[in-house]
Amino acid sequence: MHGLNQSASMLRSKWMEALEPQISAQIMEIHHSKHHQTYVNNLNAATKQLQEAVAANDVVRQIALQKAINFNGGGHVNHSIFWKSLTPSSSDGAKGGAKLKEEIAKQFGSLDEFKAKLKADLLALQGSGWAWLVSYPDGTLKIEVTSNQDAISAPGAVTLLGIDFWEHAYYIQYYNNKAAYFDNLWEVLNWDFAEKQWAQRPLAKY
Repeated sequence: MHGLNQSASMLRSKWMEALEPQISAQIMEIHHSKHHQTYVNNLNAATKQLQEAVAANDVVRQIALQKAINFNGGGHVNHSIFWKSLTPSSSDGAKGGAKLKEEIAKQFGSLDEFKAKLKADLLALQGSGWAWLVSYPDGTLKIEVTSNQDAISAPGAVTLLGIDFWEHAYYIQYYNNKAAYFDNLWEVLNWDFAEKQWAQRPLAKY
């Protein structure tokens, strides 16, 4: 069974409050305890049903459950990465990642150019989705944008940072000003986490 015990202890009160003013504690509490928890609950239910279908050799049912498992499993994995991608703007994590930032500058021209492309790609997203900084086995760093709860699953790909661009991640605070949400979220990205993921590839875990 999947759960939120580890991330729940990390995200409570002081940590949530420390992300302010960039991200309000109210948003984080609702986002974590309601939205992410729903994905976990639905994933656990679908996984249990899949086990029952396998035991009954009901292949049609197994196929039918894949959509729910993919969507809710993606929601769980994506949010788990998102929480770790955030840290208070005053923390060492927000100021860290020097080696990774140097590599980003090499591949994208500069950190500012990377930021501009990431922002443009997110603002071009139609509907709900995510943006990711992904490291591939050949050493390439890429910005990937995925819709809904699609997760990064390419062989050997390691997600270094994730940004949630569903309305529930920002609307209470930023309404429809997605650009302002991105600009403020940039200030609380956890570059230490990203660099550790990058250093541990392809064995990095979420």
